[in-house]
Amino acid sequence: MFIQLRKIVVVTGNADQVVARFSKESPLNSMEGLIDKTVMVSKLSREEEEVVVMIRWESRDAWKNWEKSDAHLQGHREKKGQEPPAYVISTKVSMYEVQSVTQGKAFSN
Repeated sequence: MFIQLRKIVVVTGNADQVVARFSKESPLNSMEGLIDKTVMVSKLSREEEEVVVMIRWESRDAWKNWEKSDAHLQGHREKKGQEPPAYVISTKVSMYEVQSVTQGKAFSN
């Protein structure tokens, strides 16, 4: 399994806009090898919220296929040269190769 984490820190009160953007239907949702996409929010301080988007793939190759897909490349072409919204403080993307998964009792039924 391969995981991409996208952490977006925004000015408090704007997390809902980021959640809506990453929760809507998109070509990603029907991509071969996509396991799921989870969108989470954490209040960091009175001034900042963090939105974390976790995208799980069956493999690094499945993710690479998305990255080079026409749908993904077209999305980037459409946004080329655009500044991020003023409420976005920072964005960080990290990639992980999953080494171990242990399921709890909730998944054993």
